[in-house]
Amino acid sequence: MKLYKSFILGVTSLMMLASCTDWLDVNEDPNTPAQESVSVSTLLPWVQYHLGYAVGSQGYRSQFICNAFTSTNRSNNEGCYAQWEPTTGLCTTSYQQFFVGCGPNIVDMYDKAVDAGAWHYAAAAKLLKSFGFILLADMYGEMPYYEANSVSVYPKYDSGETIYKECLKDIDEAIENFAKTQALGQPDLSEGDSWNGGNIDKWVKMAYLLKARTINQLSKKSAYYDPALILDCLAKAQQSIDDDTYIQHQDIKETSKDFISTDPMQTNFNWNQTYNGRRHMTMPTKWLTDLLTNFDGKGIEDPRVDKILAWREFSDNGKKVWKRGIGVDMQSDVRLPNGLANFISRKNGGWNPSDETRAADSVYVGIYAGSIGVYGTENCFYRSVEGWYPSSGNVFVRPDSHYLWATYSEACFIKAEVLFKQGKRAEAYKAYKDGIRANIDELNRMLTTLWQGGDYATCPSFGPMEQSKIDAFMDGAIGTGADLTLAKIMTQKFIAMLYSTVNWNDMRRHDYQNYMGWEIPKEYYSNAKALLAIPQGKLWRRIKQCSHEINYNAVQLGAIQPNFNDDDIWTYPVWWDEAD
Repeated sequence: MKLYKSFILGVTSLMMLASCTDWLDVNEDPNTPAQESVSVSTLLPWVQYHLGYAVGSQGYRSQFICNAFTSTNRSNNEGCYAQWEPTTGLCTTSYQQFFVGCGPNIVDMYDKAVDAGAWHYAAAAKLLKSFGFILLADMYGEMPYYEANSVSVYPKYDSGETIYKECLKDIDEAIENFAKTQALGQPDLSEGDSWNGGNIDKWVKMAYLLKARTINQLSKKSAYYDPALILDCLAKAQQSIDDDTYIQHQDIKETSKDFISTDPMQTNFNWNQTYNGRRHMTMPTKWLTDLLTNFDGKGIEDPRVDKILAWREFSDNGKKVWKRGIGVDMQSDVRLPNGLANFISRKNGGWNPSDETRAADSVYVGIYAGSIGVYGTENCFYRSVEGWYPSSGNVFVRPDSHYLWATYSEACFIKAEVLFKQGKRAEAYKAYKDGIRANIDELNRMLTTLWQGGDYATCPSFGPMEQSKIDAFMDGAIGTGADLTLAKIMTQKFIAMLYSTVNWNDMRRHDYQNYMGWEIPKEYYSNAKALLAIPQGKLWRRIKQCSHEINYNAVQLGAIQPNFNDDDIWTYPVWWDEAD
């Protein structure tokens, strides 16, 4: 099975779009173009879109494995992940988005760019290729790399070690090519870049952050883990939130849909995971809620809590009031055997638990949002049926939320971890504190840019965080250099990286330790399917290969991973997760 097929991605009915998505506007049928006529500036935004979707979908779903979120339904995919019951729903989307949607265009873009001297496009191709292959190696452990674009119908697999080594080389090549001057007549990067508007400095900083992230992820591999090199990369990565790369999204009516997922193409990747059938099911867990409301037992709320937990409007004796949801306690049997108590009543919009004996445990608000473009709502508040009062969603999961791709806050937390392990406590604490503040500022920038005025002004989920709350948290909750721990660093990094693939990678390489208050979900211990896939005493370590590989390339897959179809393949560590 050849993984890459050469074609330009597109849809038949494209509309004129503005700003960050004007790359969707083409003047020829994109389904049947002459391949040689497709420019590198046309290829780049499609690569960005499908890579972003691949990373975004896995990042969203992995947060259920991490137990930041759960579902009202124990049998849907997200409800299963939250109780550590793996399902094949995890196995395919990222694979398809990268190999079908993204990969072919990366190959074409790189080859054309090198031939023409469009070095900045060649650099972008190598860097984005690295993001994609590292994602797949992190998920599946092994994957064809050298033969992914070969003539072989059954490409050979390469080890995670090989993929990581080659991706690090590709990152270095990207950095070198970004420093070159484009050949005369070649398109400026700004013509195709839908993320950074052609800002080369941001691309280079993104490359150095990915290199630092990648080497830091090899902390169990003594031959590759290099703290000095990580710190050197971080010195060349983001130095403030102004250096961040984030993907802008829009909430407007569109006629085009992603040909792979059939999702809208301009909306946030996180929102796309919730809008189709799961919009009322996603809930925060008590673990996440406790971190945001009482970090380190200090009794001081994180200023981000009102923006990360969802709110819903209710009627209190005829007066409209906003209530913030609580988290579902996945370290108890609250969902067993009768599921979650239903707190929502259509009658007068009241807060009326269906089971009065569980009223205190039923103050749940789902994390989903409306959409002007898809649902036809007036704004991004969600109303599931006429008569129900609105729900806010959260800052990360709205159709027009920015997707935080490469951030200064992540750079700070990597630095804090490295310095703490070196025993440089004072420097580690400064980086830790800088990382927290950077993420607050990153979210505040989004909250200040989007969702202003009108109905938004009445809901605490919108608008920037209050400075007094920020100061109280920074001064009283995060601790001092004297009491800094690795668990504090990793837990605050988790909050800052919410919905990122980095979180599950970090949890695995720390063996699910160094996260304050975290436990395996209690439901796991009474779930026969979960115990079959992840036998007690083992941990969730990888994603099973998708059916395309198992059905069509099993011989090559079995040659590198003989246990690929075992019930407990989910517990086999990927290469970097197995200590020397």
